[in-house]
Amino acid sequence: MRIVTTTDIIAKYHGDGECVRILAKAGFDAVDWSFFMMASGDGIWCSDGWREHALEMKEIGAECGIGFAQAHAPFPSSLGKEPYDTEIRKWILRSMEAAALMGVRNIVVHPLQHLEYARNREELWQMNLEFYRSLIPCCEEYGIRVCAENMWQYDNKRKYIVDSFCSQPEEFCGLLDQVDSPWIVGCLDLGHCALVGIEPQDFIRAMGKKRLQALHVHDVNYVRDCHTMPFMESLDWEAVTCALAEIDYDGDFTLEADSFLEKMPPALMPEASVLMAKTARYLTERIRDRKAPA
Repeated sequence: MRIVTTTDIIAKYHGDGECVRILAKAGFDAVDWSFFMMASGDGIWCSDGWREHALEMKEIGAECGIGFAQAHAPFPSSLGKEPYDTEIRKWILRSMEAAALMGVRNIVVHPLQHLEYARNREELWQMNLEFYRSLIPCCEEYGIRVCAENMWQYDNKRKYIVDSFCSQPEEFCGLLDQVDSPWIVGCLDLGHCALVGIEPQDFIRAMGKKRLQALHVHDVNYVRDCHTMPFMESLDWEAVTCALAEIDYDGDFTLEADSFLEKMPPALMPEASVLMAKTARYLTERIRDRKAPA
């Protein structure tokens, strides 16, 4: 099982190429490339040189001995208004192609969730069924799988996190089953599970090995979307690793814990990445140790 981490914060402070070098030196096996900045239409990925940049990143990775396992498309995937919705779809499709050029197997694409979930469940269901199905031709063309992700919304009146599309196991599993394509799979965000009252280990078991093909691994306090390192907040990591072993999860173990790095001065980010890699390795070893002998 490869240990992987996101690039958003290190790339922001150290640049794309140096980010790859830092993560390779820290001990990660592969990178989860963050295309977040594309949502504003800025940066290299929205320029004419994006293909060349993707190939350059792949070459740097090869030189450093680190791969590109996963990516994250820009988000939100919709706002329900123009010109944003047309533009963001263009950037999502470009991020899929760029990720494929780097050798990425899975790219996370958030569901559409610009409507209040509690009052628009059926409409959001149909919108997302059509949305993910519409991405399949590009998946086939580029040779990359799209991972739907479990999400949450914020109730501004009551000031706390509530359900959104795919936040409950039944809906997430139902979406993947109804899309019924090997190109559309599931990425389970472990922190998002806890924020809507589902223990991640229970969500893991509900999804099972076939649906669950990718992870966003980070810790939360059940109140805020902390996106920090495991063991920094409240999730039960023994229970999580046990559940992953139980379903025989064999995808990548991908940290999405950039808020841990964001608290560090840029000069300490390389050393902080070493600790992150060691923590991810420890957890994958716990998964391996818990798996039944063949």
